[in-house]
Amino acid sequence: MSQEERNMIEEEEDIITLEFDDGTAVDCDVLGTFEADSKEYIALAPIDGTDDVYIYGYKDIDADTFDIVDIDDEEEFNTAVKAFEAAMAEGDE
Repeated sequence: MSQEERNMIEEEEDIITLEFDDGTAVDCDVLGTFEADSKEYIALAPIDGTDDVYIYGYKDIDADTFDIVDIDDEEEFNTAVKAFEAAMAEGDE
């Protein structure tokens, strides 16, 4: 595991509103961005009080803009989840 992966969760105070295909919207805290297999990801937690965490691909557009991307590949998603869980477990030590 690289040093970047060990330090993958960066605390943020930003809130992102996710809009789903069914028209619902969920406000989420940004837990942080992290890297797995040379790809960037973002972890989001709904502020509705649930323990859910959403994992998406993350791409910087420029210094002030980024894009979040659905992860369609199950293997890639599982890799991202494992990297996130490892970072969270490491933070609990």
